[in-house]
Amino acid sequence: MTAKKTLLLCSCDKTQTFNSKALQQAADAEQVVVVDQLCGTDIGVAAEHLGASNQVLIACAQQSALFERLSEDVLAETGHAAPLQTLDIRDRAGWSSAKAKPERQHAKQAALMAAAQLPAPTAPTKSIVSNGICCIVGPTEQAVRMAELVQDELGVTCIVNDAGPIQLPSAAYDVAKGKLTSAYGALGNFKLEFANLQTLHPAGRGELGYGTAKVTARSECDVFIDLRGGAPAFPSHEKRNGYFWADPKKAGELERIALTARERVGEFEKTVYFKLEESLCAHSRASKPGCTRCLDVCCTEAISSAGDFIQIDSDICAGCGTCVAVCPTSAITMNETSFEAITKVAEVMAKVYREHTHESPRLVFHSLTKGTEDIANLARYDDGLADDLLPIALEHIDRIGHAEIMAAFGAGYAEVLLLADTELDRRTLASEVELAQALVAGTRNSPSRVRVVSAIELCEPGENAGRVSEPVLLVGGRRDITRVTVAAMSDSVDTPIPLPAGAPYGAINIDSDKCTLCLACVSLCPTGALGDHPDRPEVQFTENACVQCGICESTCPETAINLVPQLDVSKAALSTRTLHAEEPFECIKCGVPFGVASTINRIVEKLENQHWMYKNSDNLQLIKMCDDCRVKSQFHGETAPMAGGIRPKIRTSDDYLDS
Repeated sequence: MTAKKTLLLCSCDKTQTFNSKALQQAADAEQVVVVDQLCGTDIGVAAEHLGASNQVLIACAQQSALFERLSEDVLAETGHAAPLQTLDIRDRAGWSSAKAKPERQHAKQAALMAAAQLPAPTAPTKSIVSNGICCIVGPTEQAVRMAELVQDELGVTCIVNDAGPIQLPSAAYDVAKGKLTSAYGALGNFKLEFANLQTLHPAGRGELGYGTAKVTARSECDVFIDLRGGAPAFPSHEKRNGYFWADPKKAGELERIALTARERVGEFEKTVYFKLEESLCAHSRASKPGCTRCLDVCCTEAISSAGDFIQIDSDICAGCGTCVAVCPTSAITMNETSFEAITKVAEVMAKVYREHTHESPRLVFHSLTKGTEDIANLARYDDGLADDLLPIALEHIDRIGHAEIMAAFGAGYAEVLLLADTELDRRTLASEVELAQALVAGTRNSPSRVRVVSAIELCEPGENAGRVSEPVLLVGGRRDITRVTVAAMSDSVDTPIPLPAGAPYGAINIDSDKCTLCLACVSLCPTGALGDHPDRPEVQFTENACVQCGICESTCPETAINLVPQLDVSKAALSTRTLHAEEPFECIKCGVPFGVASTINRIVEKLENQHWMYKNSDNLQLIKMCDDCRVKSQFHGETAPMAGGIRPKIRTSDDYLDS
């Protein structure tokens, strides 16, 4: 039996309207209650239903903390409180421009409500243990001051990088002098290297001094405080757990860092954001370089090369998901914001909106923190989101790649916008947006339907408002859905769409004048896009499987291969075609085909009468023989160098008796 579910709607002092029946249907609720001030004069209604229902859904996110406290009070008083869920339909839909169409606003509210009913993906966690061992690096005065601020909670070692005096030695922390040369790791597992390290010599009278310098020294710690004042030790240092960087000249920085650093002792849960399937990785084969897309975009340097594959340090990974957005084989996937989860949310919202308006909505991806704050400010102080613009919030906006954008078009959206928080986000998104624009430009649509925007642009109605875009069946992985969507949006599928360099779709060209059909490219292709023929020298190619990793290009000893970035959505791309083929050379002894005719003839041409071994000799004929015949000729020919003498006749006992 379905649990009783109550939907509580608040008009926020009569500043928004609802289609309560549509919202009730979208929430799959048994009853719906509409009030004007759920956080004020009508708060008793919330308390009543929290105590009487089996599940309560409140359409107000602004006062979620208040309702959670109310739920705790109800539980304490009655011994029962219904599970509580809150969501925002006011800032994202209810508060909009005075010119907004009510039917669109109500459709947006219903779409957001329906998406909130989808099960939330979960991610596994791992335990990180910090014993509180802290290393402080920086000028003497600031390092010692920081040590005194955290010495009660952390075991501190100061590595100073100047000749500043230390007035009094302290047993609460250690002091040494040296230069930081490298740093790696995260909370609970930092590995630091120093040059010319000298430990403080605390004994004796007068000014303190340092001992003999070590050329290199290594140290490990759980917490790393960097007060050098120059460039941080790590890229995107704000995402590195356990690392604190500050400008020691900035007022209040030391106290602010000390307040947080003191708490980095104990056992912590760290989310494992990703899954890595090494067998799908096209990074390298046989030491030949291939795909480096994830290595190029990782802002925390959590990804490194590990031979034929890549490896990801889960302690360092901050979960931005940029690597997933650019991975051409889906070797890396996200646990929380998987492609399937994002696609499902977009699909459900578009479907509900279309059912109520018979129009196609537009979509904006934004960050969960600053993006949500920007949308709330637009709703309160400006015209709010355009009435046809549906939002999807993600922890990091750079999680979005071309496949997510194309999936949105496949779900029926007329336009896809991305709200970047910073200029760095814009640069990170640039290549994937460029690729998506090229894919859209190759159809009957304008590439301007994919844009990176600022917050104020979200208030503007889109040029595609009112357009009806028919959805496609979103089944399969990133490449499958991209291909199906582009094919559905194209007037003609016979001409491949040219793409920018580095795109994960394309073909390869083989220079037949250079290719010797050695098939090295075939043996190393990680996706099976390249193949051979079992009966003759031939390179075959399946374009749909090619991810433009470049291993074939770097492997070819004759530099005969060139990559051609493009997307061919015709059926021909799904079939195998021949790139280069030649007739085999037939053995002059037995007639068995072996090798490539042009290659054998070229070898004969280069050696004939050009090398002493092949002058006035039958050795040249050996090149024209298969393996078996070549061995037989070397052992049994009249002038064979490895031929033995005539085998003597076998003598029996009768032979000896007769003689």
